[in-house]
Amino acid sequence: MDRDVEEVKKIDPAAFEPAPDPEFCDQNGTFYVSGYALRMKNDIPGSCWFLENGRCRIYDQRFSVCRIYPHMLRRNCDMSGQVTWRQFARLNKHGQYHQNLPDDECLALAREIKEYENAFLTHQISFLETIHDFFNVHKFWHDQKIYDYQMQRVLLGKPVNVMVYRAGELEEHRITKEDPSRHDPCQYRVPNHR
Repeated sequence: MDRDVEEVKKIDPAAFEPAPDPEFCDQNGTFYVSGYALRMKNDIPGSCWFLENGRCRIYDQRFSVCRIYPHMLRRNCDMSGQVTWRQFARLNKHGQYHQNLPDDECLALAREIKEYENAFLTHQISFLETIHDFFNVHKFWHDQKIYDYQMQRVLLGKPVNVMVYRAGELEEHRITKEDPSRHDPCQYRVPNHR
């Protein structure tokens, strides 16, 4: 969410990057993505940027998605590039199933989840409307062949341009595979749903 990006900028401006899996690519090779993602450390598990010694170093300022964790679903990309929806926390790793929570805590979580999901969907709709208008004005179209080609360029470590949607605007970025925070192979695969 935009307010989380603003908070990250105050805490650590290097902590975010264009989100993986761009939604669109124009015929000139520019990717378009609906927002930013928190950087991950370049360690084996791909730890959160703010995780130190097994603890969140910004716990009192943690983001919306962290506050409701593990009580929502998330998009997940497997090694083949197939995108599916999975529970946010895995049993015995990050959360517990069938955990008894007090009614007031359940109600507070439900409100925050609803607020988060509403903000997410509103943001996605706004992104799609903005892309529609931007592409119409500039005579752009989504080109899947160019998308695939550009993804291969990233795999080879070559830079690509990415327009990131934030606060109702598109912001330009240049990314490369060499960026040490980019270690997840799903960030460079072409999902099958495109």
